[in-house]
Amino acid sequence: MDYQVSARQYRPTTFTEVIGQPHVVQTLVNAIASGRIAHAFLFSGTRGVGKTTVARILAKALNCEQGPTGTPCNTCVNCAEITQGSSVDVIEIDGASNTSVDDVREIRENVKFTPFHGRFRVYIIDEVHMLSNSAFNALLKTLEEPPAHVKFIFATTEIHKIPATILSRCQHYNFRRIPRTEIIQRLRHVAAETGVTVETRSLAAIARASEGSMRDALSLLDQAVAFAGTSVRHEDVATLLGAVPQEHVRAMTAAILAQDSPAALRVIAQLLDQGHDLRVYCADLVEHLRNLLVAAVVPSGDGACGLQGLMDCSEDEIDQIVTDAQAFSPDQLQELFRIFSQAEDGLRLSAHPRFVLETAVVRATRLGATAPSAGATASAGASPASAPRGAPASTPGGAPAARSTAQGPYSPGGSGPSSQTAPRPPAPPSPSAVSVPASKPAAGAVARPGAVPRMAPAQTSPKPAASAPVAPLKWDLVLDRMEHQHPNIAAFLVQGTVIGTEQHLVTIGYPKQASVARQMIEKEEYLRLVNEVCTATAGRSMRVRIVEVEDGEASSSTLAQIRAARERDRKQALLEQTRAHPVVKRALEIFGGELVEVRQTASRKETSP
Repeated sequence: MDYQVSARQYRPTTFTEVIGQPHVVQTLVNAIASGRIAHAFLFSGTRGVGKTTVARILAKALNCEQGPTGTPCNTCVNCAEITQGSSVDVIEIDGASNTSVDDVREIRENVKFTPFHGRFRVYIIDEVHMLSNSAFNALLKTLEEPPAHVKFIFATTEIHKIPATILSRCQHYNFRRIPRTEIIQRLRHVAAETGVTVETRSLAAIARASEGSMRDALSLLDQAVAFAGTSVRHEDVATLLGAVPQEHVRAMTAAILAQDSPAALRVIAQLLDQGHDLRVYCADLVEHLRNLLVAAVVPSGDGACGLQGLMDCSEDEIDQIVTDAQAFSPDQLQELFRIFSQAEDGLRLSAHPRFVLETAVVRATRLGATAPSAGATASAGASPASAPRGAPASTPGGAPAARSTAQGPYSPGGSGPSSQTAPRPPAPPSPSAVSVPASKPAAGAVARPGAVPRMAPAQTSPKPAASAPVAPLKWDLVLDRMEHQHPNIAAFLVQGTVIGTEQHLVTIGYPKQASVARQMIEKEEYLRLVNEVCTATAGRSMRVRIVEVEDGEASSSTLAQIRAARERDRKQALLEQTRAHPVVKRALEIFGGELVEVRQTASRKETSP
């Protein structure tokens, strides 16, 4: 029984059957119709996008008995021979096997012979970039001025390896990756022709794994049919591709939303027990977070139809993504995307991928507890799912309670302390109560995200509840420790600017010209060491946040400038102290000199003879 794989059996035979390359097809058809046919063509693009297929169709269009025509008949002798690969006028050469000058010399000797049946003698050289430099040079003259009956068609996947002298003698056509929607439609057509039942989710998974290659997609479909039979389920395709089930991705996002670090770690342990690749899982998680971010910023009125062009997912999956995105704010999703993108980069190089991913998920689940961002604090009595998508941190439901806490013992509309009467129900806040609070919160205080603000009880004294003073973080000590313990990191740290210092958070900004230093400090290992030094110096848990600032945006000096100013002050103080010394004064009076610079040298210990 003669069996042909789907990639050969369903290969397009006319220009109308070619998918994903409308710009190439239209140009070639118009050129044939107008008689402006070039003598040399160069097709470039990734694997399996139709380069060799279009080359054969072009050869048929040129040698068809009804042509040259943009619609070859596929029934005449010339078309049939070209389709079967037995035409003596269409010579297909593998550039990887015929790389020498002698092979090109043979071509040069044969081009002078006229075609046997068709109008043109067509040379199709696949993987032409494999030819040697000598072979390319031997082909130059023939390629520039070939006989009128000769056409050259080159195909390559690595256009950068083609010499410029060859490029300038050819018409270059760049083949694009085939869109997933067109791959799915083609796979559905092939499955219907072969009597195979395939779920839509399975077709989408195959199209995603093919990465824009139609040949790879058809090969995966054949492999899925061989694995599962005539009824291919999504579980079969996921097993065949080694993909991670989406349930694990959604379980991780649910653990992040609930700030449940143990649950997130259990998801990773379960993945390892089932034999999944953590790198593939992290890539799927990054893609899912990207889809959530798109769903969070695209207006909800567009629905699944409006998101089809932005996501390579089915309508059911898009509806689920839109529902899940309502529990996050865009700022949260951007921060989560940054965390797992860095983890994905670390997984490629790390010898312990599990530890890298576990550290990332712990940071993600503790994101709200360490660095509250806009939209991270839920409203009082409201669940995250009920909060409007993209809402700011102070939601309408939580604002009155937060304002009452800030006012302390003061009533919303008054200016004096409340009496000992029973507290009245909170009235709607007036604009004056919001814009002019009676008291300020403690400096450096950070509200605990997710905590519901409570009303301050009525009391007779306006004295607010005082908290213990928080000692400011001394950056001089931090820099000293970094220079002694981690001098390579300190060199990048001093290029930043202290934007703000709070109780448990320090924000350091880097201008655009210091992007290299910012990228180095943002490395997970370096940032962890800086956090440890800040925590040890301050005596409390500290976290450093790195941001990019515009030129002139930061009001304070960089850490390097702070160190330089401190060094100048130290030298000036040492100079003044030396000038005031009696011995130095006497020496200056005797010799009439001037003290310009003072250098401090290390003291030497005297040893007894």
